[in-house]
Amino acid sequence: MNSGEIARLAGVSVRTLRHYHQVGVLPEPARRANGYREYTVRDLVLLLRIRRLAEVGIPLDEIPPILGASNRAHAVLDELDRALADQIERLTARREVIAQLRAVGAAADTPSELAGLLAGIGNGGGPDLPPELLKHDREVVLLLHHLLDDKGRAALIGLLSQATEPDRLAATTALAARFAALGPDTGDEEIDRLVADYHLALGQLSVDGWTELDSRTHALLMSYLETAFNDAQRELLARLASIDQS
Repeated sequence: MNSGEIARLAGVSVRTLRHYHQVGVLPEPARRANGYREYTVRDLVLLLRIRRLAEVGIPLDEIPPILGASNRAHAVLDELDRALADQIERLTARREVIAQLRAVGAAADTPSELAGLLAGIGNGGGPDLPPELLKHDREVVLLLHHLLDDKGRAALIGLLSQATEPDRLAATTALAARFAALGPDTGDEEIDRLVADYHLALGQLSVDGWTELDSRTHALLMSYLETAFNDAQRELLARLASIDQS
């Protein structure tokens, strides 16, 4: 048999056959006088065994020891079974995350514990928020969620949970709409009023577990705000921060 014939009989491609030769899992057969490989039925049987072991999931470098010692197969199968069980567990967890994201219509890159909270922002029954503001709000939350430690993340989730409660979400959305409307023509009086209203709303939230941001997280957050918001919006945020620190 030539390469094409044995490959066809074994149900593999000629490319796969050549790869088995290259990695040493299938010994090269003798060659004819014209230089072409000449395969025998024993080569076919060996190729079928290799194909079966590979289909089970056994790595190619583990196949020669199994072919040479049958007792090695049991240990390899045990290892493979454990690896597959771990993989199934990871895949099951991923499917659960996907189900959570789909259930609330959250973006695919949203951490599962934030899915419902971020999906609720802007859906409070109040004024529609500009997509750009929703995008910035979401990115700020994702940035903080990544940079904070476990305690900080728990506090962040707690604050968002309170801000998006059904009886509070409409007011939160209205404040966000006023924030989005800030621009070059906004006067100091409007900023002052919005600062006061924000401070009042924030004062109604429990901040248990929230601590001051470390210098690195604060610097990264400020860098984002510089690029995401206009002068009036940054002025409002700065005033809020100064009140919280006083």
